[in-house]
Amino acid sequence: MGKLVIFSAPSGSGKTTIVRELLKRFDCFEFSISATSRQPRGKEQHAIDYYFMTNEEFRERVERDEFVEWEEVYAGTCYGTLKSEMERIWAKGKVIIFDVDVMGGINLKRLFGDDACSVFIMPPSMEELERRLRGRGTDAEEVIVKRIAKAEFELSKAPEFDFVVVNDDLQVAVDETAAIITNFLK
Repeated sequence: MGKLVIFSAPSGSGKTTIVRELLKRFDCFEFSISATSRQPRGKEQHAIDYYFMTNEEFRERVERDEFVEWEEVYAGTCYGTLKSEMERIWAKGKVIIFDVDVMGGINLKRLFGDDACSVFIMPPSMEELERRLRGRGTDAEEVIVKRIAKAEFELSKAPEFDFVVVNDDLQVAVDETAAIITNFLK
């Protein structure tokens, strides 16, 4: 078993952008591709952005104990981390970097303890979070409303992470997370 770095945040906080920047800076990292039962959005591709599955296939894999952790994030939409994905990355001698929902991040930290560094990306405000979600142009209005409502709950979970980084300036947030990770890897 190797080390892992976990990034979680409410949708729209910028965690995926930060993770992409860190993947460019740290060649020891490999991104853990999550599994989901939702349909691809935009230009998302199977086995690159997510392992896309039907709800039935996802539930069958849960029954076969193929997930390290999983959750029904929204009604009828599940996300999870496949054991085979973690094994694939560790077999290469890489550190796993996760971009997962807040409860998934908490669950991974509980499972892996000191071998994991968990970072919560905090939006500067709820207003800015809403502006970012609307600015994406990828979600229907009812999805945006659900994400905003869920964000309030997720923000209450920030103290359960090792570090909280406020993303009000992307470059500063990337530099701050890079420093956290450098210390963790030592």
